[in-house]
Amino acid sequence: MDAYDTGSDARQGRNEQGGRGAPDRPDRPDQPDRPDRPDQPDRPDRPDQSDQPDRSDQSDRSDQPDWQDQLDRPDQPNRQDQPDRWEASVGRDGGLGEAGGADTRTVTAAPRQATAAPRTGVSALSPRYQVAAVVALAAVAVAVCAHIGLVFLHVAPSNTLTKQHGEAVDEWVFPEFEQNWKLFAPNPLQQNVSVQVRAEVSTADGAIRTTGWYDLSAEDGRGIDGNPLPSHTQQNELRRAWDFFVATHDSDDRAVGLRGTLSETYLRRIAVLRLDRNDAAGPGGVVERVQYRSRTTNVEPPSWSGEKVSDRPTYRELPWWPVAAREKEGDAA
Repeated sequence: MDAYDTGSDARQGRNEQGGRGAPDRPDRPDQPDRPDRPDQPDRPDRPDQSDQPDRSDQSDRSDQPDWQDQLDRPDQPNRQDQPDRWEASVGRDGGLGEAGGADTRTVTAAPRQATAAPRTGVSALSPRYQVAAVVALAAVAVAVCAHIGLVFLHVAPSNTLTKQHGEAVDEWVFPEFEQNWKLFAPNPLQQNVSVQVRAEVSTADGAIRTTGWYDLSAEDGRGIDGNPLPSHTQQNELRRAWDFFVATHDSDDRAVGLRGTLSETYLRRIAVLRLDRNDAAGPGGVVERVQYRSRTTNVEPPSWSGEKVSDRPTYRELPWWPVAAREKEGDAA
């Protein structure tokens, strides 16, 4: 067929695949006449590619997929360093153009803002509270280091620091933080020591009577048995007070140094409190003097050792100590 045959009644224009024909289309009155645009080059018909749709409205981007494909493919990574870009032909009426004279514009998408992770811990606080938290942590760290250092000096062998600052170390360690190594010593303690006390009481009619012996160690033992969280007083007060007295007195029960007198005052005060708890003075009675004694028994050795020890208890009685007037007043209060 002749390509220039004008006798055919076939309309030259856009074919069903979107190809471009002659610009004159009188049979479509809804499309206004478009003047020739000098900025658009002439694009002669290409009869060898008539079966392919016209792609004149897009740039030649053979190495990149269509922008619609990029948006519809979730497997593509989101590149924050470069914004998404695509080109589309925009017609004169503002829509994506179908006409051949559409302008080609580049549309740049705004970069996606990354969501910041929420702050936690100290960083979530305001600067004022952050400074307060840092100061509190520093104070706790200094206190812990000072405590560890003082306890180390207490258990360490005698050295220059303990000779110069021994009293300060003892004031910090005793009685709450004392370290007792008898359990791990080469010769561990193999005796049970029970501390007992009695009192001379002046009754309401002016008579003087002596109470029986109160086993204070047994009372503490009954308070500890079956108690998953026994108090520090029940476990250590009486035991440490007696060890303190023995360490600061000679075999004749005479105080050695000022700490010996302090240990007597400590034991006497414990006796007054325990006797008042047991109502030893009775109605209208007043405790005038107290006396301590210790009852020591050997721990029975295991049957396989073959060792023989005496099972008879031994006693150590201390002299009578008068109760000071301020201790009586405090007891009555």
